Amino acid sequence: MKRTIEIIVSPTGEIHIEGVGFIGASCKEATRALEEALGTVERSLTKPEYYQQNQRINQQKLTA
Repeated sequence: MKRTIEIIVSPTGEIHIEGVGFIGASCKEATRALEEALGTVERSLTKPEYYQQNQRINQQKLTA
């Protein structure tokens, strides 16, 4: 899945930043600079993907 950051500004000026396609804490790392540039974060929510880990499969071929 392609990773994107969605920024939504409401008519009242409220800004919503959402990371899509991220797994684990990489979303917070990706959005950190935007959050710092925009000011105080009032609320931060985590999605189920935050609690997933990147899966790596290591295979080793043994020869006799």
